[in-house]
Amino acid sequence: MFGTFGAPRVRIPRELWPKIRRCAELAGYATPEEFVVHALEKELARLEADDSDEDIQRKLRGLGYIS
Repeated sequence: MFGTFGAPRVRIPRELWPKIRRCAELAGYATPEEFVVHALEKELARLEADDSDEDIQRKLRGLGYIS
């Protein structure tokens, strides 16, 4: 999906693609995939800035990603 052979694939709901394409184009990304990768890297860096796994889990719970 992101151009790397053998890499894990991520399914993104079809209804998000028009928004992703639009934002990628407006922000000057070469492809929607480049925009998605950048957004993921940015969010991961923000989460990893915490000192501990407990802090990361607390944030993920607060965002509704884990229960």
